[in-house]
Amino acid sequence: MSPDTRRLILLAAGGSLVLLTGAFLFQAAGYAPCELCWLQRWPHLAAVVIGGVALASNWRQLSWAGALAAATTGVLGVYHTGVERGLWIGPTSCSSTGIQGLSTDQLMTQILNAPLVRCNEVAWSLFGISMASWNALFSFALVLVWLRAARRP
Repeated sequence: MSPDTRRLILLAAGGSLVLLTGAFLFQAAGYAPCELCWLQRWPHLAAVVIGGVALASNWRQLSWAGALAAATTGVLGVYHTGVERGLWIGPTSCSSTGIQGLSTDQLMTQILNAPLVRCNEVAWSLFGISMASWNALFSFALVLVWLRAARRP
């Protein structure tokens, strides 16, 4: 594996590690993750592991798997963004579903079973872009880095 390819893999896996670390730092700062936030973390972890294995084994073909992991978290970020913006309904386990047509017992059950952190509420944003959206943007950039590493001779 060429030194350039190694640097690209290190950059891509390191990028996922930085995003994953950032997510945990936000959590430590009091921004509890919702269910979709947790789901976006797993592909980043996979990308870090894939990068480590690729560097240790000198097998650049693993970059394709790294690209898939980064694309997966990017797609989850887009999905989460759509849930936050009300473009589509998110998982019922972490989204407000409303109270129309519910009996008193059903409403009480919904309240008691509701998680504290909602997927359809933006906990933090920068320039009007939520954490889920930032994750999607950076993750798709990492896909390009992984693909460049995979296509290097």
